Amino acid sequence: MMNTPSKKIAFLAIALVLIAAAIVDHTAADMADVALCIRNCAQCKKMLGDYFEGSLCADSCVKFKGKMIPDCENIESVAPFLNKIE
Repeated sequence: MMNTPSKKIAFLAIALVLIAAAIVDHTAADMADVALCIRNCAQCKKMLGDYFEGSLCADSCVKFKGKMIPDCENIESVAPFLNKIE
């Protein structure tokens, strides 16, 4: 039978593994959101051409961890990345 210090160590080890698994899962989800965001930036660049600042869009994807995914058909979501061609 385990003594009390061994039980505490086992409990702490299990807790650390669970915390690490949660962090990895959360990080993977963030990376998937960033990847989707960057793909959408590339699609908008293809659709809108020189009117669309694709690199600014991609930088925003990374900065905001993919929480603001652009939709090329929604002017409000791409407005920050549009420029005027003179």
